[in-house]
Amino acid sequence: MKELEIAKQQLLEGDYTCVICNGEDMHYSTFRGVKPLVQWLDQKLDVKGAYAADKVVGRATAFLYVLLGVKAVYAHVISKPALAVLENNQIHAEYGTLADNIINRKGTGICPFEEAVLNISEPQAAYQAIRQKMIEMNIQ
Repeated sequence: MKELEIAKQQLLEGDYTCVICNGEDMHYSTFRGVKPLVQWLDQKLDVKGAYAADKVVGRATAFLYVLLGVKAVYAHVISKPALAVLENNQIHAEYGTLADNIINRKGTGICPFEEAVLNISEPQAAYQAIRQKMIEMNIQ
């Protein structure tokens, strides 16, 4: 999985939050959370079969990677529910730290996006819940 290593290296060396490597086609973002993946989905970015590296992958992010159609994901930190989503959708996952859940930025509880998809099992329904949460949180 040479491309996964390339994506991981780009994540580690650059000031990026996530990287997608699809052959020589590379996509980077410095936006935090689910925002870059939602933007790429909205832009209908064709990254099917690509390799992704991300700083933090929660359940919501995992569903977005399923919708993007990536082949493998590396995460510095991944939640157990996110790992299950990736594995259930035959997406190879590697990670640095496995956490019970992703915590919100204030450190006071579960990430609002993790919470939004907690009881959802279908990727498209998760996407709709994520978009709704972004509206509620005024994330453009």
